[in-house]
Amino acid sequence: MKLRKSEILIILLVLLSFGIGFYFYPELPDKVASHWNAQGQVDGYMGKFWGAFLMPVISVAMLLLFIIIPRVDPKKENIEKFRSSFDAFIVLIFVFMLYIYSLTICWNLGHVFSFIRFILPAFAVLFYFAGDLIGKAKMNWSVGIRTPWTLSSELVWKKTHALGAKLFKATAVISLLGLLLEKYAIWLLLGPVILSVLIVFVYSYLEYQKEKKSPQNSV
Repeated sequence: MKLRKSEILIILLVLLSFGIGFYFYPELPDKVASHWNAQGQVDGYMGKFWGAFLMPVISVAMLLLFIIIPRVDPKKENIEKFRSSFDAFIVLIFVFMLYIYSLTICWNLGHVFSFIRFILPAFAVLFYFAGDLIGKAKMNWSVGIRTPWTLSSELVWKKTHALGAKLFKATAVISLLGLLLEKYAIWLLLGPVILSVLIVFVYSYLEYQKEKKSPQNSV
């Protein structure tokens, strides 16, 4: 199986994460901070080994998943139609994960900072390009807004993804307000995401019902 350039780049990012873990392992505390609450305070710890290597291990699992998905999807020919956008977004996901992992390592090395302020811009970038990918995605079983109704109608897929693209890009912008209103940052991040998911879910259902009732489908 020949690997794509994006897949080789992702492998290098995963190897880099392992390299960071091995390099800083001796300097990490026995209990590694691994989770922060909505106020940016540490509220979860794990052992030194898993604190150093859990994220790289997860990255390996995700790497295998993203290599396999485009090759086994029943509509893989449609994925190829937006493959460049798909590849770019997957690389972005791994850059994002490496960034979050690096922040975690820095914190556990004694560098205290506002975790929320550092992760909000990263999430904003991820959401914006998720919107870009959604807007370009053609019907398939693995990538995009997959509801029973988008997977049953090409038109519903197209309309739902056009709306979803706008919503996720708007979510990216709204989440950045958390930099100014840090107290509400978690809600400015999660609120628009949850609302966007609910909207596209309901919208896809309504559009499918509308299509079923159209004169063309009643003949």
